Amino acid sequence: MSVTIDLSGSVAVVTGGTRGVGAGIARALLEAGAEVVTCARREPEKPVEAAGRTARFLPVDLRDPAAVSAFFTRVRRDHGRLDLLVNNAGGTPFRKLADGTAEQQARVLELNLVAPLTASLAAYEVMREQPGGGSIIMIGSVSGTRPSPGSAAYGAAKAGLDNLARSMAVEWAPAVRVNTLVLGMVRTELSHLHYGDEAGVDAVGRTVPLGRLAEPSDVGDACVLLASRQAGYVSGASLYVHGGGERPAFLDAATANH
Repeated sequence: MSVTIDLSGSVAVVTGGTRGVGAGIARALLEAGAEVVTCARREPEKPVEAAGRTARFLPVDLRDPAAVSAFFTRVRRDHGRLDLLVNNAGGTPFRKLADGTAEQQARVLELNLVAPLTASLAAYEVMREQPGGGSIIMIGSVSGTRPSPGSAAYGAAKAGLDNLARSMAVEWAPAVRVNTLVLGMVRTELSHLHYGDEAGVDAVGRTVPLGRLAEPSDVGDACVLLASRQAGYVSGASLYVHGGGERPAFLDAATANH
């Protein structure tokens, strides 16, 4: 029996959905039939399109609670409802803790933890009042599950985001399901900043059990699944999208002389 996920008639918001992983998520949702609204501080150079359809873009600063509330009010007014929020916006520069100020680290926490909380609270106010409720997906990271040198504040924020999602799943049930996608390394247009040229990207990919970095579409497909009725009993879960994770260093050390 074939299973087709059809999100036609649903309305989805993808924060930071104009490039990279966010654009991959937006394209997958468009392909599944959803109406998609992306948001960021600046308008993208080109719209996100898939399956002959285009995601709508609305500007918003996710660090401004009043602006976020107004954004979700507009989405409800223009589209009639809100079925899915994907908290994708985030990121961090590489910076050792001792090389940055407390204020710089706090800004990383604000973008990667406080902003998703702000957006989720505003989305919940819409979802709780509508038939069928809604679904919220946090875009987490393996950085929140292990030491994260060079991005410690980011890792701490992602760990907090995962815990926040589980608490939301309890408090907001049964109207709203909340889950986290825990991502490993993803190949995007910015991969060269982290992994170097194509040879570097390929070399890093070979350290992953599945032999490659994730594509944004891999993340998008997982979002479509969690947003669908097929995942209707999944809430408070953390789904790892990391290709099998990272090979433990001790294995290489143990076999180095054999």
